Amino acid sequence: MALWGMEQIEMADDIIIFPEFDKIKNEIERLRIELSMLLLERDELQFVICRNIEAKYTLEFGSIEYRAYEAQCTALRLKRKIELIQAKRNRQEPVSIVAIEEILDQEFASYQKQLDERISKMNEALQWKESDALSESDSKELKMLYRKLVKILHSDMNPERTDAQRELFEHAVTAYKNGDLATLRMIDAMVGSETLVKQSGDTIEQLNEEKRRLQNLLKKIQESIAQIKTRYPYTMKEILEDEEKTEQLRQQYEEILGQYEERILFYRIKIEEMMGESHE
Repeated sequence: MALWGMEQIEMADDIIIFPEFDKIKNEIERLRIELSMLLLERDELQFVICRNIEAKYTLEFGSIEYRAYEAQCTALRLKRKIELIQAKRNRQEPVSIVAIEEILDQEFASYQKQLDERISKMNEALQWKESDALSESDSKELKMLYRKLVKILHSDMNPERTDAQRELFEHAVTAYKNGDLATLRMIDAMVGSETLVKQSGDTIEQLNEEKRRLQNLLKKIQESIAQIKTRYPYTMKEILEDEEKTEQLRQQYEEILGQYEERILFYRIKIEEMMGESHE
């Protein structure tokens, strides 16, 4: 005879203990909340904090860094020019500076591309500086809406999401990156308060499987957050927050720039000497 006071029911030879069932479901819900918070932390780190750090770093060091890299490219190009001139002289062939410059343009195209990319980063940083920052209340609402959408639309939270839900979440990510509160509000209104995530099953085995899946995801996201904090631009955070370290890095760039400028002068004098000898 089943004893309802003990919260158990007898079915054939099997006994289902409801407290254990509810315990796992509650634990899964706790893991889901923790996962949604970690996903928000990771995305905020990637799309907001790191983006702000990189913009600040670019505004602080972008100019001197660009000049140092440009000087490095110039020095390498002049060194290569000397090699090409010397190769012509060794073969006793006429030296055509125009032809050599064309070769150098081809060989150093990737360097020029990187210089252009650095200019683009500077422009992005300047746009970031001029853009209107969200108020504290709007920023809080942005995070709240994004976390809500993560819980409903993220593939880790909703493995069986549809293509439409996937596309909607991509729009949400873009809006969050850009601090576009209006778009997030619109997406939230489309989704509503309905939870699209279905429980993976109603047996103990299925619930335990879902629990393990969420635990593994939590571990991966925690590792991802830790890795982000070991890479650029996050590693620049400590420098930017310390005036002394900021000045030390600036001086390092100045020294590097000075070293390349000395090489440039040396290579140009060498080229003039070589070309003078070739005309004798």
